[in-house]
Amino acid sequence: MKASYKKYILDFKRPSGTSRGVLNQKETWFLMLQKDGKHGIGECGILRGLSYDDVPDYEEKLKWTCANIHLGKDALWNELQKYPSIQFGVEQAFLSFTSKDPFELFPSEFLTSQTPILINGLIWMGSKDYMLEQIQRKLQEGFKCIKMKIGAIDFDTEIKLLASIREKYSKEEIELRVDANGAFNSTDVLAKLERLSEFDLHSIEQPIKPGNWLKMKELCAKTPLPIALDEELIGVIDITEKRNLLKTIQPQYIILKPSLVGGFKGSEEWITLAEEHNIDWWITSALESNIGLNAIAQWTYTLGNKLPQGLGTGSLYTNNFDSPLTVTKGQLFYNKNSNWKENLIDDLCI
Repeated sequence: MKASYKKYILDFKRPSGTSRGVLNQKETWFLMLQKDGKHGIGECGILRGLSYDDVPDYEEKLKWTCANIHLGKDALWNELQKYPSIQFGVEQAFLSFTSKDPFELFPSEFLTSQTPILINGLIWMGSKDYMLEQIQRKLQEGFKCIKMKIGAIDFDTEIKLLASIREKYSKEEIELRVDANGAFNSTDVLAKLERLSEFDLHSIEQPIKPGNWLKMKELCAKTPLPIALDEELIGVIDITEKRNLLKTIQPQYIILKPSLVGGFKGSEEWITLAEEHNIDWWITSALESNIGLNAIAQWTYTLGNKLPQGLGTGSLYTNNFDSPLTVTKGQLFYNKNSNWKENLIDDLCI
């Protein structure tokens, strides 16, 4: 078996705002396996400034992975503990290689019967008018769950946006989630959670920066609305440390991004531990191309989680690959009849 990789830069259709800055491009890498005319494809997607493996020797580790591909999926996964996005790419590539169809990795009704996955509609940070425009569009498109990124503009303005939604839609009609990406100050975070709780929110993701377990534990004990850990999970590799984190903080939810927490296997470790502690969870993509998103969606369906998932970001880019994934009324479908993969192997081959 031969392995190779290549870098690919995804260009956003318009700058996308987070509390850590504005994104114009997204860097990703494709791992390709080839043997006897068969191919396997995996995506190693990193988020600069956030991924645990955003390190200077990242490409060197990709080269090492290709040179040692003979070790196999499980041995490589164990060797790549500090490179969760490469773990994810390796898992995909081997699943892709051994599957009858290199882009259908997890057989299920999602692939065969167009049974959908419920997803949330994502509202990116920006000006008040831009965020309001996005909210109106998502509601018109039939989403029943909206996730709004907060923490980059004036908090009172964000409160007014949430109030404008609740004036028209009850919590039974529209589920509202917010994601602070660690933007709140630990000194006034509880007061902000109190204000946010007035709008019957489903949850808030990562209200303060990760790393302060005791403060987060205090927040999760006192919060007037459920807290979901997201960035807090990044870089927590050892299963004992994972268990200690959940036991210490006792969050209401955790959110799993396979590219950031060690792929499918790393995510499933978190899920097992969360369920041991009666903590709910859901899956979110991390701005992967449609190659990675397709794999995550297929895997997510097999987990049977009924909460709205954080999938469906492929339409953000001007130069993404064709995809079988379509969104209708807040649900993600796999269109098996699409000819999206007709030239994809040739496009990705090196």
